Amino acid sequence: MNLTHTISSKTLEISTISDILFYDKKIELSKESISKINTCRVYLNDKMLEQDEPIYGINTGFGSLYNVKISKDKLTQLQENLVMSHACGMGDQVPNAIVKLMLLLKIQSLSYGHSGVQLETVQRLVDFYNNDILPIIYTQGSLGASGDLAPLAHLALPLIGKGEVFHDGKVKPASEIMEQFNWQPITLLSKEGLALLNGTQFMSAYGVHLLLKSYKLSYLADLIGSISLDAFDGRIEPFNELVHLVRPHNGQLKTAERVREFLDGSQLISQQKQHVQDPYSFRCIPQVHGATKDTLEFIHTTIKTEINSVTDNPNVFVGENEIISGGNFHGQPLALALDYLKIAMAELGNISERRIYQLISGLRGLPTFLVDNPGLNSGFMIPQYTAASIVSANKQLATPASVDSIVSSNGQEDHVSMGANSATQAYTLVYNVEKILAIELLNASQAITFRKPTTSSPLIEAFLNSYQSEVQFVTQDLIFHELMQKSVQFITDFSIENELLFD
Repeated sequence: MNLTHTISSKTLEISTISDILFYDKKIELSKESISKINTCRVYLNDKMLEQDEPIYGINTGFGSLYNVKISKDKLTQLQENLVMSHACGMGDQVPNAIVKLMLLLKIQSLSYGHSGVQLETVQRLVDFYNNDILPIIYTQGSLGASGDLAPLAHLALPLIGKGEVFHDGKVKPASEIMEQFNWQPITLLSKEGLALLNGTQFMSAYGVHLLLKSYKLSYLADLIGSISLDAFDGRIEPFNELVHLVRPHNGQLKTAERVREFLDGSQLISQQKQHVQDPYSFRCIPQVHGATKDTLEFIHTTIKTEINSVTDNPNVFVGENEIISGGNFHGQPLALALDYLKIAMAELGNISERRIYQLISGLRGLPTFLVDNPGLNSGFMIPQYTAASIVSANKQLATPASVDSIVSSNGQEDHVSMGANSATQAYTLVYNVEKILAIELLNASQAITFRKPTTSSPLIEAFLNSYQSEVQFVTQDLIFHELMQKSVQFITDFSIENELLFD
């Protein structure tokens, strides 16, 4: 397998990023990308020599200072001042996995040759990526328009030898990394600071990371829901393809198909039933999980378009001899998509918690709270409380951030997307869903054990054998937090092939 990914104009797929991350691939610039970057920079240099007219962000101030012309001898200072003054992040540190994606996506965007950066600048970002030199960035500070200015300023600071980075397990001054790798700080030329700071790579990196996570959790929700259905002595008829062909939403059809595959060969699902119907949280798994799948496809399309785009400003068009100031940095497409992601994933957690509740309710021959001697033992009573608490927190997080806006830059930036808030809220929410599903798996594993010697399907039995080697059957009360944490870790470590995630 080739362990190097080449940055080019070829469409960067979400599945490709999944492989880059899973195999920890290095990256390199294609000859095509190098040529485009160099051609654009030469054009901009020539343009600056022959033209004295103001060009926004290249020889002018920024934001509402767009009318302030800057002399040619101050252009490097202008760009460095921009990076330093905009490094205004607050809050928690952005997770390293997101920062690494930010580097990858910024390199991709700059590689198209419409940003006017030096090859040296892009190559240094490649070096950061390949050596796991991850700038320290903060979660608060972006309005999701004019680009993710504050986060991207922190991403850019180490290029000029300032700020901090995470490397070899420690936070270090960027100046120390420069010495360690024998690098000189980049001397930013005209427009480079703006090209680095304008862009949607904070939002889009969160989007890519959470989309990959959400596809995995969507698959696991189907699998864990199938285990719960079998443990609850549920019926297979609602998953019959005929039901879904007369309401043929793609996600609904796919979910029903998956559940049928997961339960193929189960003794439990095929045994005689004493009840005619199951509660909605079981019977409507295809409709609810399926709607989330369809939403993920919309989000996938939006994010894929975004990461294969130029999102800084102004845009340089060499062939057309044009430098145009526009608004590609505005994060509205991502803000709406990330808000939609929040709502869709919150519902996976919502219906999962309802299945947890049904499993502990002492129905269909299962012991109350899934433990022998209830009363003396509280059993699985309180894990459901925890799941309910997380579900309610997700309802609050799922409130759209994109319906908000606030005026900035002296009225020049008078409508913003708030997509960065959507992104950080979505991060918390999606990881919350993982916890809820982990609690459902804990409950379902416990419940299905009470059905022995009747077994589930070979696939589910194999999955549970692996799970139960980590998380034991509960015979009497113990510290459930430890079991819940082990369950989360099992889900986190569980690997699913791209072919299954994206089919």
